[in-house]
Amino acid sequence: MLVNLTDILSSENLVIHKMIEIELDSIDYLTEKFVLIEKEPLNLTLTNMGSKKVLIEGKIRLVLRMNCDRCLKDVNIVFDLALSRMVVAPGEEKADEDEEEQSFMDKYHLDVDELVYSEIMMNWPMKVLCAESCKGICKKCGNDLNDGDCGCDTFVPDPRMAVIKDIFKGNKEV
Repeated sequence: MLVNLTDILSSENLVIHKMIEIELDSIDYLTEKFVLIEKEPLNLTLTNMGSKKVLIEGKIRLVLRMNCDRCLKDVNIVFDLALSRMVVAPGEEKADEDEEEQSFMDKYHLDVDELVYSEIMMNWPMKVLCAESCKGICKKCGNDLNDGDCGCDTFVPDPRMAVIKDIFKGNKEV
């Protein structure tokens, strides 16, 4: 959804509050598609900061369905996002050369979905687990180890000791 910022950019000290429904239904990340199972409207506050600058502040709560990184069960991950961005009117010189790229701006229009998407990406979890104690799945048979031991041999020999193992197998002299 696009929000026109022309009025807020042209009026000194103007503050506008809006509740905006986002149109995102899923998030594409790497090769996967994650479904938004809950989404609240974005509580948006636009504040003219003078010099053709607008402070964009907002709060939104989203729930994404993801897979546990260990056992692949469905997990609902809650994103409570509080965003704050400063935007400059098109054509105006930016005060900081380090200012982030405004990919969520299209001339005088704020792309709310793109703004929320970028916030989700910045807050993406490093690891998704169904529980801290998740044991994952067996590397040999694929059984869920949270349901119990599968009985597979899980011994992994130390590769640094392979040469010694060969010596004892062949009864070679050292």
